Amino acid sequence: MATTIPSSFQKLKENLEITGLQKSTASTRQENVRNVFNGQMDVLDSFLTGSYIRSTMISPLSEADIDIFVVLDPKYYEAAGQASLLDKVKRVLLKTYTTTPKISRNGQAVTITFTDFIVDVVPAFYRQGGGYLIPNSTKNIWIETNPKTHVELMTTENAAHNGDLVPIVKMIKGWNRNINYDFTSFYLELLAIKIFTGVTISNFPSGVRFFFDKGRELIKFKIKDVVEYGGHINGLRNCATVDSAVSRFETAYNRALKAEQYANNGNIRSAVEEWQKIFGDYFPAYG
Repeated sequence: MATTIPSSFQKLKENLEITGLQKSTASTRQENVRNVFNGQMDVLDSFLTGSYIRSTMISPLSEADIDIFVVLDPKYYEAAGQASLLDKVKRVLLKTYTTTPKISRNGQAVTITFTDFIVDVVPAFYRQGGGYLIPNSTKNIWIETNPKTHVELMTTENAAHNGDLVPIVKMIKGWNRNINYDFTSFYLELLAIKIFTGVTISNFPSGVRFFFDKGRELIKFKIKDVVEYGGHINGLRNCATVDSAVSRFETAYNRALKAEQYANNGNIRSAVEEWQKIFGDYFPAYG
C-alpha cells in the first residue's frame, strides 16, 4: 500500500520483479538443461536468450519462458529438416527429464514444462555472414535471427535512459498481462525503444502515459527487426484487429491521463484507482 504516486510506482516496479530465489532457480535449471546435450549432440555454443537475459521478464515466473539457444554442429542441418531436428532435440531431453510433466515440440522450440516455469530449447545453426538460423517447423523454413543483438540493443538503450527504460518496459508488459496478453511481448519492447528514442523519461507515470499516447498510432504497424536480415514483428497476439488494438491503447492512455490529472489536483486515491485499472494487481492499493 502507498500514499503517493512515486511510492506507488516504486512498489509497482518491485511487484514486477522476479525474486532472487527465482533467478537462482532459473539459472541452475537452464545450466542443467544445457548440460543434457553433453555427449548426446555436438554443440558449438549454448546461451540464454529472451526476456530473461534482456532483464525484461516480469513475475510471476510460472507464466514466463526461459529461452535457451543451442547452437549445433552443421552436420545436423537439412534444408527441409526443421521438424526432424526438433524431434531429435526432444528425444535427447526426454532421456534426462523422464518425469517432467510435459516435453513438447512447438513451431520453433522444444518446450519443457516444469512445475514452476517453462524452458524453451531452441536449436540453431551459425548463419553465414553472422547470426543464426533457427527452425520453423510450422512453415518449414529457417528463420534468420540474432538474439544477442536484441540483448545489446536493450542494454544500450536502457543505459541511455539511466536505467529507466527496462522498468517502463516491465510496466508495459504488466499492462499487457492485465489485458490477457493482447500484444506480442517482444513487439512491445521494440515499440518502447522506438517511442523513447531521443526522449527523456522524467518519471514513470508520465513515461507510461507517453508510451500509450504514441502507441495509439504506432500499434497500427509492424516493427522492423533491429537485426538487419530479420523480418518485421507483428504486434497483435490475442487482439484480433488493428482497430481493437488501437482501442486498447486509447483506453490505457485516457486512464493514464486521468490518473495524472487526479494526482495534480491532489486526489491521490482516485489517481491510484485509475492506475490500478491499467496494471491490475501489480499496482498497490491506496492507503
